[in-house]
Amino acid sequence: MTTVQLEYIVAVDTYRSFVIAAEKCFVTQPTLSMQIQKLEDELGVKIFDRSKLPVIPTEIGVEIVAQARIILKENGKIREIIGEHKKEVQGSLRVGIIPTLAPYLLPRILTGFMKKYPKVKLEIWEYPTETIMQQLKQEQLDCGLLATPLHNPNLDEQPLFYESFVVYAAKTNSLFEKKYIKPEDVDVREVWLLNEGHCMRNQVLNICRDKFTMGEYKNLEYNTGSVETLKRMVDLNAGYTILPELSLQEMSARQMNMVRYFKAPEPVREISIVTHRFFIKQALIAAFKKEILAHVPDKMKVQKNKQVVEITVDK
Repeated sequence: MTTVQLEYIVAVDTYRSFVIAAEKCFVTQPTLSMQIQKLEDELGVKIFDRSKLPVIPTEIGVEIVAQARIILKENGKIREIIGEHKKEVQGSLRVGIIPTLAPYLLPRILTGFMKKYPKVKLEIWEYPTETIMQQLKQEQLDCGLLATPLHNPNLDEQPLFYESFVVYAAKTNSLFEKKYIKPEDVDVREVWLLNEGHCMRNQVLNICRDKFTMGEYKNLEYNTGSVETLKRMVDLNAGYTILPELSLQEMSARQMNMVRYFKAPEPVREISIVTHRFFIKQALIAAFKKEILAHVPDKMKVQKNKQVVEITVDK
């Protein structure tokens, strides 16, 4: 039994395809299949049911693959030990980040992080929360930058900061006249929302959960995945929307005049680094976390007088 064979069975389990697994492992499909067959012969069991499409592990194969993942993680810690001994942060870090956070956080941190850690290869993907969670479980990502809590026992969350939600209202809207907003002032039938699949949409619905009935919307239903588009809809079509505070950083003075904060306790989204509970690469993730916190306003690092808004929707 070799670590290469263990990597191959984990890849097949992840992608449920011998062809795709071979591509991801940078070997030919016959080579990968032969090595897995040799491992099955050595163990005297079938790890995968090849008669099914997509390929699935057998009952005992599920247990073998789970153990293989643990062995490979433990094996990876050896490189971490060596790196820590040399006082070096190196290797690759695969990060998933939600689209409502990426454009406002990443430009602040990437240049500085890459200069400080030139031996790190940083790979970043923008995905919805569900996709990031799935890829963390399948070990296709090392960590995710997500709104939490996720209430998932297979994932660990390290809270980083608490980002306020703010109202962005046109001058023609009644909320523009208010100094501070209360949750009960927000009517979901009037607010511009992100489309389904974005956790921030659910959080906005939860802010005004005592008032909304699913399906009660204005006669125009506009589906967008962009916070910037929500701003433009208010600028050009009136009404209001709810934005994350980091998205205010490039606003003009005119636009900032349209921003209204909520009364305390402010509704906020908790942003965390999320990993699989058996994650490795602690040094890399610690360095990434440190760089993020160095560029986040101090007021966002404390939870006092803030109310974390849940991601799931109470219907």
